Amino acid sequence: MARVTVEDCIDKVDNRFELVLLASHRARLISSGSPLTIDRDRDKNPVVALREIADETIAPDDLKEQLIHSMQKYVEVDEPEAETVPLLGNTAAAATARNDSDTDVTFDRMSEDDLLRGLEGLVPPSSSADDDERE
Repeated sequence: MARVTVEDCIDKVDNRFELVLLASHRARLISSGSPLTIDRDRDKNPVVALREIADETIAPDDLKEQLIHSMQKYVEVDEPEAETVPLLGNTAAAATARNDSDTDVTFDRMSEDDLLRGLEGLVPPSSSADDDERE
């Protein structure tokens, strides 16, 4: 019976390897308690999974997405940019304390255009009198 089911599934999933992956994933889902979409008829989970794919009660594209999602370890999520959060407590006193300390380092902010203009203005060092004497 499984052979006939595999031949029926090839119309729905062209690649046999992909069919095996999808049917095995669906069989694992059935084993873990996922509801059946067809009658079991005393068939084992892999045969039920193949019959579900052949009868198109489960979409192969949906199974493929579920399989990919189940194998992902890190899911990339688009999150909004972090906003600056004000300090808790007395922010004016904290800002004054920060300004009074000698260990504070301040950085000049420079735009990319300003940096490029500054780099274009640089010239290579010219030869000095000491270099002429060595030659």
